[in-house]
Amino acid sequence: MPERTPDGTAEGPTGGALPPEMAGGTASRVDLSRRGPVAVVTLSNPPRGLMDEAMEEGLAAAVEELETDPAIRAVVLTGGQDGVFVRHYDVAVLQRRGRALAARGLTFSPERPVPETPFHRTLRHIEASPKVYLAALNGTAMGGGFELALACDLRLVQDGPYDLGLPEINLGILPGAGGTQRLPRLIGQARALELTLLGGTLSPRRATEVGLTLACLDGPVLPAALETAQRLAAKPPQALAHIKRLVRGAAVTPLADGLAVERTLFCDLMVSDDALALMTEWAEGRRDILDDP
Repeated sequence: MPERTPDGTAEGPTGGALPPEMAGGTASRVDLSRRGPVAVVTLSNPPRGLMDEAMEEGLAAAVEELETDPAIRAVVLTGGQDGVFVRHYDVAVLQRRGRALAARGLTFSPERPVPETPFHRTLRHIEASPKVYLAALNGTAMGGGFELALACDLRLVQDGPYDLGLPEINLGILPGAGGTQRLPRLIGQARALELTLLGGTLSPRRATEVGLTLACLDGPVLPAALETAQRLAAKPPQALAHIKRLVRGAAVTPLADGLAVERTLFCDLMVSDDALALMTEWAEGRRDILDDP
């Protein structure tokens, strides 16, 4: 639990005051805990597990805090309610926003891009972070919840009667937090079009079959995610960050440019203390390339 400052506000592990959404109590949406070099961000909004402004802000604050903590190497995101990661964004909130915008007579065009919300910025920060983010999908994740999982680097899913996908078209809207852009990069254009145009969802097993998740687990997903996160956290951090940057950028970077950056970052690692020490151990017969650091 976070400590309390003299004025009664919550204080995070690094000394910064947490917003109300992370301070515990009935209004809590986001819980942040640390397990050595691994952080766990738990999202919860009973009874339905819907994302709202409070969860957006709490998530943004948690990611911002973790990005400034050099001791954290990997982050696991999971749901705090049984069978729910994040069900989807609260449609009542979107309906109120839509009516307010329509009442002002506003129109929208791609020539005048809409600014990012805190949620959009958070997803971008997750992608660009040198840390590795894992989504431990313990249940249903649709709409904004599914888009959060798509922004993570790796995904594990718990088997069960859960829905995963982007069914926004069934309400006359579209995925608005990167779903139309990230999903086809992961599973291809044809399958992404099928899911988003028809508004269907995937079961955990089907999501794994199409390559969205690393594995579909029969039991609770969090222990497996934590084990994977601990293994990642033990890897040389500079190599971890460089590899994530290169693989993340491969889909949108021309091959020649990507190869040039790869050559450069390869040399950057070769002169690093971590690499020199580990390669020396190999040269002296004390390490195999398959050994964990």
